[in-house]
Amino acid sequence: MKVTIIIPCYNESDFIEKILDKINSQTNISKEIIVINDGSNEKTTNILNECLSKNKINILLNHDYNKGKGEALKTGLSKATGEIVIFQDSDLEYDPEDYNKLIDPIISDKADIVYGSRFLGNEKGQRILYYWHRVGNFLLTTLTNILTNINFTDMETGYKAFKTEIIKSIDLKENSFGIEPEITIKLALKNYRFYEVGISYNGRTYEEGKKIKIKDFFIAIYCLIKYRFF
Repeated sequence: MKVTIIIPCYNESDFIEKILDKINSQTNISKEIIVINDGSNEKTTNILNECLSKNKINILLNHDYNKGKGEALKTGLSKATGEIVIFQDSDLEYDPEDYNKLIDPIISDKADIVYGSRFLGNEKGQRILYYWHRVGNFLLTTLTNILTNINFTDMETGYKAFKTEIIKSIDLKENSFGIEPEITIKLALKNYRFYEVGISYNGRTYEEGKKIKIKDFFIAIYCLIKYRFF
């Protein structure tokens, strides 16, 4: 079973080749690696072109300017040919060694969608960072659970795996981080089988390049309500 890994990338020159090497080291799954260069600077663009020439990337798609994570994911989905899709950030916060955890419930027909939860525990431990990010995540996840009657522990996780036909079946609109709650609400309303697995997480600081901001918290609330009721 082929797995398509979709990687939005915006100005990640310090990390993008490292994460690609980690992905390519996962030799026990058949992979299709799609990277979307979302209007990155020249340094990141040059690294991506070099990685393509070294066959570290199967498909490289380019946006003329930074359109946002949501738009990049939609661009990648349009080219995905694997039976399973995994969303992968272009830094080192999420570990490709967890791929088998993500896809096993789908392969064994226990789930249609699998979320990698940072709060279910794992053998590698977690880097401890921002308290208020944890509070924000808890509030967003709780609101999601109220709106969907599904008991998520980590709605905002960046590690999600889907049967490709299912993620392609919904009409995605958001072009920013708002695509995360949009996906969750739209799929939950279709009564698909969700699964969660514990994953490792090596969060980074804003000085190290973390991009999510406080405004994204309010965008997420807006998207949860919008796609649940309107």
